[in-house]
This record gives sequence, C-alpha cells and structure tokens, in this order.
Amino acid sequence: MDKKCTILLADDHSILRTGLRSILDSQPNLEVIAEVDNGLDAVKAAISLKPDLLITDISMPKKNGTDTIFELKKRLPEIKVITLTMHTGEQYIHAALTAGANGYILKDDSHKELLAAINNVLNGKIHLSPSICSNVVNRYLNNSGTASPIKTKEILTRREKEVIKLIAEGYRSKDIAEQLSISIKTVEKHRSNLMKKLNLHSISSLTNYAIQNGLVNQA
Repeated sequence: MDKKCTILLADDHSILRTGLRSILDSQPNLEVIAEVDNGLDAVKAAISLKPDLLITDISMPKKNGTDTIFELKKRLPEIKVITLTMHTGEQYIHAALTAGANGYILKDDSHKELLAAINNVLNGKIHLSPSICSNVVNRYLNNSGTASPIKTKEILTRREKEVIKLIAEGYRSKDIAEQLSISIKTVEKHRSNLMKKLNLHSISSLTNYAIQNGLVNQA
C-alpha cells in the first residue's frame, strides 16, 4: 500500500492500547492517529479524524463497542472496523457482525493474526479469529447441525433493556416515552435498533425474547 492506513484505537485499558500502538506503528503501512478509552469518544474521534480503520473492544464505558460500530457504520459507511476482544460467545460475535464489524479477533491471538486481520479487512474481506471459527463449528456439530440460540441480552444498553421491557409489558410508544422522559421518535429508534441487534422483526418476537431472557417479570 502506497498510502498509510490510518487507525483509531478504542479500548479502556491503557496498557493494551500502548502495546497495540507499538505493534501497529512499527508497520510501514500503518499509522495510529488517535486512541480513546470509551465508545462515546470513539464516535467523536472517528467523525473528526475519519480514520480508515477502527480497532475497538466490546466492553467499554459510556458506549459499548457494538453500539459504537452501529453508529459509525451509519455515519461513516466507508470506515472498516475490527473488534478486538476477550469475548468468545456467539452472542457477541453475532452482535458485532450485525452492527457492521468487518473483523472479529481475540486479545490472546498473536500479533501475526492481528496484522493478517487488518490486511484482510482493508482488502474488503471479513476476518474471524481462527479459534472463533473452530468454536462456532464445534458448537454447531455438538448441537446436531443446529446452531445454538443467539442471546444478546448482555450487549443491550441499559436504555434498550428498559424499552424492550416496557414493550413486552404492552405499553405503547407514547406511554414508553412518557415513562422514560424521552421523545416518541427516540422510542421508535430504540425499537428499530433492538430489532436489528436481535434479528427480530415484530413486537411479538421482541416480547417473547424479553420474557425468555428474563427482561420482564412474568405473573
């Protein structure tokens, strides 16, 4: 590559960011232009600096990695994103890829794997950690060819949990807006985001999901 790929790092662990910067800046075609420790600042920095690539954790303060990816992919469609995390659960993988991540690798992967992921993603490919691929295949085989159910309760925001709970309890958008002191438009946006994150397509399916995952108390 003639032009250096510009990279934004988002992780709430300073030591990890320092190590990543050292690895990436040692490559002639890569340049870390900024680093942040939370998702909200990641969105602001990406919009301001327009990096080619965002490398982000999932668990971060203020805005989690999945929501960060989702928002940036709407506002900066061309940005490439690699999730670098310790989470190996299918719910996290599914949520990150659904939000728009181009790669998903683990923090205990090698430096070589990280650089391979960057190269593949910058060339328009999807890159998954080899251990993730093995885990998904093994779970599929162990469940007799049926993928295990996706449960993404862990990656919903606090507000999304509040909204889905009220939806499941039968409240209308106007009532939810009044209870949470937000606009009806914001309620509708949360509902749309919930459906996209959870790959659900109706109010009844959202209600069933909330009940099955303990987000609403059953009488």
